[in-house]
Amino acid sequence: MRYIEPMTSGSLTGADKLNADVDWDKFDPQEYISRNYLALHPDDKLILSVVRDHFGDHFRRKPGRVRSGIDVGAGPNLYPALTMLPWCEAVTQYEWSAANVAHLRSQLPDYDPTWDPFWGVLREGEGGEGYAALGPDPRARYRQTVTVRPGNLYGLGRPGPDGETERWAMGTMFFVAESITESRDEFADGVACFMNALEPGAPFATAFMENSRGYPVGGEEFPASYVGAVEIRDLLKGFAGDVDPMHIGKPDDLRDGYTGMILACGHRND
Repeated sequence: MRYIEPMTSGSLTGADKLNADVDWDKFDPQEYISRNYLALHPDDKLILSVVRDHFGDHFRRKPGRVRSGIDVGAGPNLYPALTMLPWCEAVTQYEWSAANVAHLRSQLPDYDPTWDPFWGVLREGEGGEGYAALGPDPRARYRQTVTVRPGNLYGLGRPGPDGETERWAMGTMFFVAESITESRDEFADGVACFMNALEPGAPFATAFMENSRGYPVGGEEFPASYVGAVEIRDLLKGFAGDVDPMHIGKPDDLRDGYTGMILACGHRND
């Protein structure tokens, strides 16, 4: 597998607001959930359906469970981890904000009913067979499988002091790389870090806000990179040859200041 070096801060130009400029501990997980996830939005239902079928198809061809999965930049969103629940011996929710880490840990014993309709979508259809096998309430499996790990996206996918890179056998990254910086360089760096953290052949699912101009949470304004399907496709081509980005949703459907969402599923190159 080819390692692609992420960009460094020396490549950053202009007056963009960078990830390090933001106090991420001010992110309000409860407000974010109430704004986005208290009701199952049709866009999320479509995302869940596509990711369910992508992972379900992979594991029909390669039955069994893999050693590990990672949801990068989990925030307070549980559904990416739920998409990996049947397929992994262990799932890591990797998150930088202390507020979000605390919220995720509070969900481990018995996550909120908010997420039950999301699990219901995953159990539907042929692609949902692996999910349906866990039953209508996978909380016991969730407790046994999921761990929360504090960490920065930009620390992933890089060789450590021993020259080894920690990698996972499948992964998700939803609304992260483009939603933590205004810099396209840092956006590209974040995508590279995620992809370099995946093992050869690992199935993955990524989602991005398209042409986002930033977003409010709990009275705080957070930065975003103005990127679209072309940039996302071109970035992912270096890591996965089977990616065909899918446009989802309408402009300003959930909030002001974006044109839709881009979902891209695939497999890490060998």
